[in-house]
Amino acid sequence: MKDNLSIMKSCEAFLEGHFLLSSGRHSGGYCQCAKLLRFPELSAEVLSTVTEQVKNLPITKVCGPAMGGIIVSYELARQLGVESIFTERKDGEMQLRRGFTVGKGDKILIAEDVITTGKSTMETVRALEKLGAEVIGAACIADRRAEDCDFALPVYAALKLAIDSYEPDDCPICKAGKLKLEKPGSRELPVTK
Repeated sequence: MKDNLSIMKSCEAFLEGHFLLSSGRHSGGYCQCAKLLRFPELSAEVLSTVTEQVKNLPITKVCGPAMGGIIVSYELARQLGVESIFTERKDGEMQLRRGFTVGKGDKILIAEDVITTGKSTMETVRALEKLGAEVIGAACIADRRAEDCDFALPVYAALKLAIDSYEPDDCPICKAGKLKLEKPGSRELPVTK
C-alpha cells in the first residue's frame, strides 16, 4: 500500500508552483484534491485512514461544504454507514439546502478536501449549530493548518502537510519573479483596489 502523499502525487493532486489560496495568501504548494477524487478506489484508500480515526465517534451525519467537501463527505459517510449532506453558499452565506435537515441529537463530522485556515469549515459549523446540531470534529484529506492556526475542533486528516504560505507583500516566490501566480481553488476572493 502506498502512503497517502505518494498517492496524491501519483494522480497530480499535490502541485508545486506559485498559488493564490482562498485565504488570499500565496503558497508554493497546493493540494488539488479534485484530481484524487476522480479515482474512486484511490479516494476510498486515502479516506480509509480518516475513517479509522473517527470510526468510534458517535457520528450521525457527515457534512461537506460545497464544492470541495461534497465527495469527501459522501465517501466518509459511505465508509461509516451514515448519511452524507452538504452545505452551499447562497447570497454569500453557507447554508443547508436541498431539503437536507439536521437538528438536536445530530452529531456531525464536517468533511473537507483541504483545511488551511478553517474558514469554510467554521462557516458550516455555524450554519449547522444554528439548526441545533452538534459538530464534533472536522475531517479532511489534507490538513494544511499552520502551527499558529486557532481552530476549535479536533481535525482528523489523511495527511498533514507543512506548506508555507505568505501574505502577498511578503511572498518570496513573487519577489523571485519566476513563476506566474495561479488560483486553482473555487472560492471567489474579494476584489482589492
